[in-house]
Order: sequence, then structure tokens, then C-alpha cells
Amino acid sequence: MHDVLYFLQQLINGLTVGSAYALIAIGYTMVYGIIGMINFAHGEIYMIGAYISLIVITGLATLGSAWLPLVLLVALICAVIVSSSMGWAVERVAYRPVRGQHRLIPLISAIGMSIFLQNYVHLAQGSRNIGFPSLIQGGITMGAEDGFQTSISYMQITIFVVTLVCMTALSMFISKSRLGRACRAVSQDLKMSNLLGIDTNRIIAATFVIGAALAAVAGLLLGMYYGSIDPLFGFIAGLKAFTAAVLGGIGSIPGAMLGGLILGVAEAMTSGYLSGEYKDVVSFGLLILILLFRPTGLLGKPEVEKI
Repeated sequence: MHDVLYFLQQLINGLTVGSAYALIAIGYTMVYGIIGMINFAHGEIYMIGAYISLIVITGLATLGSAWLPLVLLVALICAVIVSSSMGWAVERVAYRPVRGQHRLIPLISAIGMSIFLQNYVHLAQGSRNIGFPSLIQGGITMGAEDGFQTSISYMQITIFVVTLVCMTALSMFISKSRLGRACRAVSQDLKMSNLLGIDTNRIIAATFVIGAALAAVAGLLLGMYYGSIDPLFGFIAGLKAFTAAVLGGIGSIPGAMLGGLILGVAEAMTSGYLSGEYKDVVSFGLLILILLFRPTGLLGKPEVEKI
């Protein structure tokens, strides 16, 4: 019984982190699905979303615990607005001027934007770790009181619920809305979409904005879950989310969700049964294996070159 409860605890922990990875990974996979490029500044946008959330929460702290839902809602809205604006700016500054050039040029441009945003936050907020208040306390405990107990916190439940809502809303948006149908058309054939009257520049910018908004949601959730943030907060998370996107199939939104969950569970199981020092080894080991044996990812499809 002890082993079962311990396994269940690690599974809950892994699904929690994996859900947030999936939210971030969608930004990578949407941009790649539309223009075939990787937005390496996406992790920094996620980090900025966490900082904006913390600034708003700190500013509204005097309202007291009775206003907690309103404080979190305002923090989320502000983080989404700022991060979405940042995503739009990254597309306009780092991608649009070099679109159509050799793929190495936008890659270098995105890395430059990532370094710029990191150092901007270094200068604006300092390089030290900043405590992020865990505003959602309490949880549910299972198991005998005199033995090992499995617990799921209300913070973890919040992450599951918010992730599910965001994924459902995104899926409905992509499948039902006019803009979503335009996104699918552009991902199929950008040049033909342009000829048919679709404003491809607007669609590409919207893709960056949607990905940045989801990253901001993940920034608020993981900031509260981990309890601290710093200017490098987005770098490792961005790499993990990119790994999740490749694992699930870069360009596939369901693949990004699946890849994030698999990666989160793999990390949690490694930390629980081996050591936390090995979790990054396992994460990037999975990336190497998937690139060696299934380069398109679990749900990805081989690219067909259009002639």
C-alpha cells in the first residue's frame, strides 16, 4: 500500500508540472506549425508573465484574503496583456523583418531577443530570487494517519483545472472560430492562403499572441507552485517545454499536451525513485531518444515538401 500511495503522489506531482509544460509548449508548436520556426524567446515571455503577476499581487496585497479571487484574476489579466504584447513585439521585431530568409537568421534573431529580455529583467528587477506568495493553501490527503499519505494540494487542483479550461478553449477556438480556421489554412500553405485573401501577417502575429497568453497563465501558476522566480526562471522551463513540444510532435497541439504530461511524469518519477539531480538528464535523454528513433515526435507527421 505504501508503494502504491508513493507512486500516486509522484504521478500527481508529475501531472502538475507537466500540465504547465504543456501550456508553454503550445506556444512553440503553434509558431512552428505556422511559419516553421522556433521562438526561442518564448521562455522569457513566460518568465515576464510570472514577474508581472508578482508585481500585481504585491500591489494588491493590502486588499486582504477576502479579495483573493479578484487579486488573482487581475494578476492573470495583467500578465496575459503584457505577455501577449511582448509576443506581438517579438514577432514584429525578431521575425517579420527576416521572414523568408535562411532559417539560421530568424534563429539567431530569436536567441538575441531572448538574451535581451533576460538582461532587461536583470536590470529592472535584479538577479536575486524573489519569493512568490503561495496564495492557494490547503489540500486533500489520502491514506492512513500512521503511514504514508498521498496529498493533492488545492494549488495542484487549480493547475489541473486551469490547464484543462485553457486547452479546451484553445481547441474550440482553433476548430470553430474564423481566426482559428485561418490559422489552420496558413499552417497548411502560407503562400496559397495569402493568395486567397487571408492576411497572413495578422494570423502569424495572432499565433505569437495566443502562445504568449498561455505562457503567461503558466507563469502565474508555476510561480505560485514553486514559490520563487528569477530572471532565469524561463530559460530552463522554456527548454523543457521545447522538449515537450518535440516529444509530442512539433507542430501538433495535442502532441504538445501529451509531450508536456509525459515529460512532467518522467521528471517526477526520476526525482521520486532516483534523485532530483537526474531529472534533467532523463528529460533531455528523452529528447535525444525521440530525435533518434522518431524525429517527428509521438503525434507528429512527416513534412511533405510542396512542389
